Amino acid sequence: MIAPWRYSGIKRIPWSEFTTFGPNPGVFTESEQFRILGERHRAYDREIGLMANDTHQDVITDTGQPPVFEEARDPVTRRAFIKSVIATGAVASTGGLMLVGLSGCSDEATQAAGSVERLVTLNVNGKSRPVDVLPNETLAMTLRYKLGLTGTKLACDRGECGACTVLVDDVTHNSCSTLTHSVRGRDVTTVEGLEQPDGTLHPVQQAMIDELGPQCGFCTPGQVMSGVALLKNNPNPSREEARQGLAGNLCRCGAYDHYLNSIMRAARVS
Repeated sequence: MIAPWRYSGIKRIPWSEFTTFGPNPGVFTESEQFRILGERHRAYDREIGLMANDTHQDVITDTGQPPVFEEARDPVTRRAFIKSVIATGAVASTGGLMLVGLSGCSDEATQAAGSVERLVTLNVNGKSRPVDVLPNETLAMTLRYKLGLTGTKLACDRGECGACTVLVDDVTHNSCSTLTHSVRGRDVTTVEGLEQPDGTLHPVQQAMIDELGPQCGFCTPGQVMSGVALLKNNPNPSREEARQGLAGNLCRCGAYDHYLNSIMRAARVS
């Protein structure tokens, strides 16, 4: 709350002296109390008006002059605080640029401690893909919005549904919960990378078509990737083993039996 004595034309009288409207001979007479109280209320209204309009031109005192404000008890106002935050962010950003950018001019330059190199090269579907990656960027975001591999679906975005499942070194990962920087130097496979160069589908993909596995199809890429990982480790699973292999993938349509039939068909074919 703004201190009411900031208005320069008013004496600094504590609120406690105006708790009653009766005479107070030790301080002011009754009429003097009412006069000062009214002036303080008007000064407070003026200052609130200044904050709302952010200008001194619309507020004129009884003398026809703009009001003059004294320093508040707390020198940090809301506006000053916001400006200081913006200034601090700009300085920090510029400092980081100079620290990392200018250091590249030296042959003995080393990366600043705690910083992350943003331009990285990912091995995705057998190809090296250079990409600019933020320090906190997830693999799902990189694949979909920077590499254009939209077969990886984003659903829950917190590692619960499995729709974003990809293979990292032939192991299933929820890409929505995997930082892109953590997969540098590793082999990433998405659903787009299962098809052969001549257009031949992976046995799991073809089995999904033959068994009419998908319904809405949104969770299908994650189901396919989990099935591929399962058959890599266990080419001839039982139906219960296949069920366990797909346990991390949710199907909101409830087509679990269709997906299991597809995996079992792919196991027989392969």
